[in-house]
Amino acid sequence: MYFSSLLFLFVFLPIVLAVYYIIPRKLRNGFLLAANLVFYGWGEPVFILIMLVSIVSNYIFGLLIEKCRGNIKCKRVLLILSLVISLGLLGVFKYTGFVSDILRSVPPFAFMPKIRLPLPIGISFYTFQTISYVIDVYRGDTKAQRSLVSFGTYVSFFPQLIAGPIVRYADIAKMLDSRRETISQFAKGIKLFTIGLGKKVLIANQMGVLWNTLRAMTDAGGVLSAWIGIISFAFQIYFDFSGYSDMARGLGNMFGFEFMKNFNYPYISRSITEFWRRWHISLSTWFRDYLYIPLGGNRKGISRTIFNLLVVWFLTGLWHGANFNFILWGLYYFVILILEKYVFGKYIERLPGALRHIYALVLILIGWVIFSFEDMGLLIGYLSNMFSLGGGIISMDAAAVIISYLPLIIVSAIASLPLLKNVYYRCYDKKYARILEMVSVMLILLLCTASLVNQGYNPFLYFRF
Repeated sequence: MYFSSLLFLFVFLPIVLAVYYIIPRKLRNGFLLAANLVFYGWGEPVFILIMLVSIVSNYIFGLLIEKCRGNIKCKRVLLILSLVISLGLLGVFKYTGFVSDILRSVPPFAFMPKIRLPLPIGISFYTFQTISYVIDVYRGDTKAQRSLVSFGTYVSFFPQLIAGPIVRYADIAKMLDSRRETISQFAKGIKLFTIGLGKKVLIANQMGVLWNTLRAMTDAGGVLSAWIGIISFAFQIYFDFSGYSDMARGLGNMFGFEFMKNFNYPYISRSITEFWRRWHISLSTWFRDYLYIPLGGNRKGISRTIFNLLVVWFLTGLWHGANFNFILWGLYYFVILILEKYVFGKYIERLPGALRHIYALVLILIGWVIFSFEDMGLLIGYLSNMFSLGGGIISMDAAAVIISYLPLIIVSAIASLPLLKNVYYRCYDKKYARILEMVSVMLILLLCTASLVNQGYNPFLYFRF
């Protein structure tokens, strides 16, 4: 069992912040590393060993690669060994069960036992961080970190360890060694953290309850219920993931770090290409810079570009989970992006903005159906209900549930738009703005605390990735 939300908010975090600012600056990275490991190993201490293997091995490979800077062959061998270890750890713990299930379905391997290894939480995120570090050292884009403590702090930093954003070492190298925390940065961190907490607790959790309720009555709920159900899941996963990313960025600010923005209002997109510029930005740019461009990007003709995109989106889907629906989800977006790029993208751009927005949202929602159902039969059944009137328009039970959640659905829709942000910036210089901001932050924190005390449903969707 990992830290409960209340234990984290009112015990672990205040103690860590207090000690962090009391101790001398030169000891802060070491203290953060210890706090990170306590946080990570609270429920499953054995997972600390896996993380330490990743930290120590990539730290050593970084130093060795830099030492071999003039020897291309030596550098390449060391890089390959590093990637084998990092991807090997990820593959063993995340995909062994998936591969064994595939093999067991083939007659010669039917005797194999069912294998289920526990998934170290956050391994997909910190593995990509260590890979980017070693590759950047190999390319000469950054210098190898000489301090094992500082490197360990980077890899295991608890604010963004579990669900991102994926932080590249080159982006925070200077902060690791010479950051200077400020009051204004700390205040910004509190505000950002609280906004993220509100997204998660007050919106995502409630939308998750609505999604589970409507999904359970899919066959009898009607076509409208099916669409509103997947809309509620779309809100849940967005506010869950972007909420966690905001909390991570806010916590980073409290400790003197600046992390990249991971979401930029993806549901206002007018194409799938635009959506993936706005959704999970750290993952999209990681695949672009460390896979798509090294494969050749779009520099080697259309056929090679299509192949490169196929590899990227297959692996994007696989990264999200060891199941066929995630691979299908990745390939679904691959097909749409290729069609937008080479077939009908220019025609979509000529449509009115509202139609382009509807086009993107419909495809995004279909994508979330694929993403959310690991059982292919249930997936096909849900899609059928979305496009069939066989179950009617909407049942009385589904209508009653939806009406009870209607105010929150409206709030979710407004919060997914940049409307509130624009109003905030327009009023930022007003005399009352700071007071209103402070009151709002305290109110959100109070509501989140009350909600966490009373609700039992508080999952983080991206913990399992």
